[in-house]
Amino acid sequence: MSQALPPTPPTQVIFYATCLVDLYFPDAGLAGIQLLERQGIQVIFPQNQTCCGQPAYSSGFNDQAREVVLAQLEALAGDCPIVLPSGSCAAMMKHHYPELFAGTPQAQAIQALADRVWELSDFLLRVCQIQLQDQGQPIKVAMHTSCSARREMGLAETGPQLLDQLSQVERVEQARASECCGFGGRFSLRHADISAAMVADKAQALKAAGAERFVTTDCGCMMNIAGYTEKQGLGLPGQHLLSFLWERLNAEGQAPEEVGGRS
Repeated sequence: MSQALPPTPPTQVIFYATCLVDLYFPDAGLAGIQLLERQGIQVIFPQNQTCCGQPAYSSGFNDQAREVVLAQLEALAGDCPIVLPSGSCAAMMKHHYPELFAGTPQAQAIQALADRVWELSDFLLRVCQIQLQDQGQPIKVAMHTSCSARREMGLAETGPQLLDQLSQVERVEQARASECCGFGGRFSLRHADISAAMVADKAQALKAAGAERFVTTDCGCMMNIAGYTEKQGLGLPGQHLLSFLWERLNAEGQAPEEVGGRS
């Protein structure tokens, strides 16, 4: 079910970067901020934000996960929407935070936080109603939507709808669009052989579709698929959807400019 739209478009959002964006793909975070600011939205970036707690939660360490969640409750205090460049982390905050704190004194505050969470591409499409004017060269692109974004957040069509606004981008359909890439956080470590077989199937399906590049909104999936395609020499690079969108809006295809001075 789609998330209810706010009664009026917000003028401010809190940007939650996620660990993988912060450590490995800062360009995706900067692109997300630039796209929001392009819509006239002030972006607040709390410096004390940390991990969302998903690694502890998915490993069965609920007490440790709650400690992390309570730190985010403080860091993300306020009333404005919280936007995330990750379907996986968004699903953790929106759906699993309330489960972790059901029946506790913090349950109401946690639910209020969860109600403010938006996956960023969905926020740009439905809340901002962003209009994209493509300035790039013709290219064939395939969209990979993560399991969390597809099944927990209900965003299977969000990325494709944004890509379809780009006049010079041909979105090609992969045969295994709804299948997992095999990452799944600790799954790829605990069940490496199964994970490797799954990512091989996914990569071959993306390549067979005729894509020159694949895009996704989850950095874990991007690392997994792009790592495989690079090792196998398939010539199929990956890119976060936000980075790709920002690149297409700029005639020279420059990377997002450095952003400083966030509150």
